[in-house]
Amino acid sequence: MEISVRTGDLLREPAALAVLAAFEDSPLPTAVSELLEADDFRGRAKQSLLLYPRGAVAPRRLLLLGLGKREAVTAETVRQASAIAAQKARELQVSAFNMGADGSIPLPPEVTAQAFAEGLELGAYRYTRYQTGLTPEQRFAVEGATVFVSGAVEQVRAGIARGQVLARGVAFARDLANAPGNAVTPAVLGEEALALGERLGLQVTVLDKAQLTEQGFGGILAVGQGSANEPRFIVMEYGSAAEGKPTICLVGKGITFDSGGISIKPAEGMENMKMDMGGAAAVFGAMQAAAELKLPLHVVGIVCSAENMPGATSFRPGDIVTTLSGKTVEVLNTDAEGRIVLADGLHYAQRYNPAAVVDLATLTGAIQIALGPHAIGMMGTSQELADRLVRAGEASGERVWQLPLWDEYREMVKSEIADVKNRVGRPAGAITAGAFLAAFAGEMPWAHLDIAGTAWVDRPARPYQSRGATGVGVRLLIELLQSYVQ
Repeated sequence: MEISVRTGDLLREPAALAVLAAFEDSPLPTAVSELLEADDFRGRAKQSLLLYPRGAVAPRRLLLLGLGKREAVTAETVRQASAIAAQKARELQVSAFNMGADGSIPLPPEVTAQAFAEGLELGAYRYTRYQTGLTPEQRFAVEGATVFVSGAVEQVRAGIARGQVLARGVAFARDLANAPGNAVTPAVLGEEALALGERLGLQVTVLDKAQLTEQGFGGILAVGQGSANEPRFIVMEYGSAAEGKPTICLVGKGITFDSGGISIKPAEGMENMKMDMGGAAAVFGAMQAAAELKLPLHVVGIVCSAENMPGATSFRPGDIVTTLSGKTVEVLNTDAEGRIVLADGLHYAQRYNPAAVVDLATLTGAIQIALGPHAIGMMGTSQELADRLVRAGEASGERVWQLPLWDEYREMVKSEIADVKNRVGRPAGAITAGAFLAAFAGEMPWAHLDIAGTAWVDRPARPYQSRGATGVGVRLLIELLQSYVQ
């Protein structure tokens, strides 16, 4: 989408559609208020009202959009409002529209503009790749928007450019996670990484089954051994290690389809298990955005990818798996496979001596029960890193909630016949999964993000989401990376 910036009066500019964002219970311009009956529009957050002014103002249609109380406005308020605007424009089949606020938004111009662009682009997102019978109306897409401002034009332009980079990263992640399992296999993820490297100058390494076997990636090999689609281990490097330039490792669970393996899942809902690589998708999107933003950091994206299928060669409950670190895992349930592939990825990350490691995974149903679709579960070994993630979550709107990782939980994952076991049971299920991963994180400052409740939505919780993959984690990770730049 092309987003431009102009100064001037939104209501004096002819347009097929103008969107006027207004604060709760604030007086509207006289020409607009005269079009309303009492209490038609109060400006409550996400409230909207479409008007046909018939010459009272220059635009043919005027959409009033509520921001809520001025003192309560955040970047998330703006993000959601602009998403609603984009969706209304598409509903009206308007290819380009104008948008402005009635009064100044109490945020820095660049922050406001970034949120505006993110909401606009993400609100317009749809996944239609495999729909062949769409009519022109159904294929219609909004192509442009102009934001009207009173000043700080260059700051606004910079914020919009940044917001569009982040939205492209999120859309990339959504496309990967929305794609069916027969289209996105571990090998295809490897090809996507190589293409990304070619496009943006990343250094990319993709290890195939033979190389994984030679180097001892026992966790990934075990999970993938029942599938005809062989596993891959993917490393994408942006920048290089240097004094004064921290190295941050991002590790993503990339299970391209999860049947549960021998411990097979129920049939109902299994079709959505194509999104069990949502953590890997977030790493792809974040690596793209970091490179496009030219962040002065060394960022290493690590993707542990396999397909978990039942078959004659599948790993079994009761097996003992030797991971890349040499530590052994007692397999009690083959549907707790994500933590096993991540064990190899976390150990591999240690060779970079990173300032921080963050893994993202659609890891447990338990986190969905605990936090629902509104927050990411977080555990880790560094409070400083956890605090950075909390702040990044508030700024990005992808909030995280910290759970404890006490020694008692680590005791729960110890095995009587191996070093650790991959399943403990229902009590503290999300935390014990994190405790399992902690056994492979070594001394690195590390945080685990369980995105199982936020990576996929059947009923979108926010206007800039659509049914399916959310691309969660991309904007959060970029905010985190930015904190190391500052």
